[in-house]
Amino acid sequence: MDNLLSIVTFIPAVAAAVMALLMRGEDEAAQRNAKRLALITTSLTFLVSLGIYTQFDPANTGFQFVEEHDWVFGLKYKMGVDGISVLFVLLTTFVMPLTILASWRVTTRVKEYMIAFLLLETLMLGVFMALDLVLFYMFFEAGLIPMFLIIGIWGGKERIYASFKFFLYTFLGSVLMLVAMVAMYADAGTTDIETLLTHSFSATSFDLLGIHVVGGMQTLMFLAFFASFAVKMPMWPVHTWLPDAHVQAPTAGSVVLAAILLKMGGYGFLRFSLPMFPVGADVMTDLILWMSAIAVVYTSLVAMVQEDMKKLIAYSSVAHMGFVTMGIFAANQQGVDGAIFQMLSHGFISAALFLCVGVIYDRMHTRDINAYGGLVVRMPAYGLVFMFFTMGNVGLPGTSGFVGEFLTLMGTFQKNTWVAAVAASGVIFSAAYALWLYRRVVFGDLIKGSLKTIQDMDARERFIFAPLVVMTILLGVYPSLVTDIISPSTEALIANFNQSLAAADTSAVIQTASH
Repeated sequence: MDNLLSIVTFIPAVAAAVMALLMRGEDEAAQRNAKRLALITTSLTFLVSLGIYTQFDPANTGFQFVEEHDWVFGLKYKMGVDGISVLFVLLTTFVMPLTILASWRVTTRVKEYMIAFLLLETLMLGVFMALDLVLFYMFFEAGLIPMFLIIGIWGGKERIYASFKFFLYTFLGSVLMLVAMVAMYADAGTTDIETLLTHSFSATSFDLLGIHVVGGMQTLMFLAFFASFAVKMPMWPVHTWLPDAHVQAPTAGSVVLAAILLKMGGYGFLRFSLPMFPVGADVMTDLILWMSAIAVVYTSLVAMVQEDMKKLIAYSSVAHMGFVTMGIFAANQQGVDGAIFQMLSHGFISAALFLCVGVIYDRMHTRDINAYGGLVVRMPAYGLVFMFFTMGNVGLPGTSGFVGEFLTLMGTFQKNTWVAAVAASGVIFSAAYALWLYRRVVFGDLIKGSLKTIQDMDARERFIFAPLVVMTILLGVYPSLVTDIISPSTEALIANFNQSLAAADTSAVIQTASH
């Protein structure tokens, strides 16, 4: 099918426009219609996106389904996917119908709420498909607006503070990326990402304001992109916006934030940082590996002392993203494959954990861990589902969480044994805080009177969790479902990375000899 990527990307935006222009009223029937249209649209988007998966050729390491059209001001509208991006597209379309179902009890400004999520889906898909710098930047930055509104309008008591913190952190990081993009265009004469992947940016060292910049322009450009993607991940120490955003966001907002938005940082490292600025990446690798290891340990320890369930899971997300950055900058097959696998796995498991919090928050309107205890007596199905995803979060063999962590640690061990050893201790800490949370909420005696009439999950809630359970098990026992698709592209990425480093080393030797 021609223009398949554009069709998948813009189906939600078209539905949002229809909803904005044609739907009127705030009565119960209007709210129900808005929810139904959003659910039908996101489900249709997922079904159409399966066409990308079925027609995708993993053996082809280039971009597929490429669409290219003249746009405005001489710019190109160019879309395409490769083995690195195609599964993130599917993750996005898979998660979105579940977030709409999880929002079924929303009663405030329902039409606007659904429009925000539909527009957010279009913008997130655009990030993973864009093959032009300007187009990528527009999708990447515009995605801030719907999430800013979702947190700021439908969030908790401190929603205004959290939404502005989220916006300012992520926006300020991206300003430096924009400057680097302008410099890239000035150097290469194009904004085409496919062309830029084969362009060699200057890696000649020079002095800047009395500082010797090893790797020259590549290092500076790398740092500019790093500022944006590190905040988006988020990496320690620029992670502090995430717990506030998660705590204040509505359940569906937390699901999308954890499952998809955080992955844009990791995707950016793989699409831009590693292939376009290999010398800059190599210069910064040791620092980034240690930052990642510190993130795994530090945020795991911080998670242990949290009293708010959402905040605990948010810090857990930062720790798991530490494994991702470790794997990416190990720059070997196991590391990069593991990083992508970990991002996909985290998309399912973290989404499910935030949904688990949402289930009991809808009933009790509190996220305080001390407000619960003994839920297994009244909610056995909930206790089972919560336990399953707790085990996945810990990295139990047989779940997708194990595969991602194991591969990233293998890759990191080949690069830096000490970093791998420090990060491996984070696996123990994650078991401590995850099991501690589960024991306090689900096990024990049902003492609190307010919990004695609490109801177990209804059919809608069970239906939401079912596909997440299936995917977590499926990827845990059959990881080649992912690795067969991503490995040819990651192998080509690493080969080009190593060739670029070797060429840069050779160039440096020649320059030294000529002097």
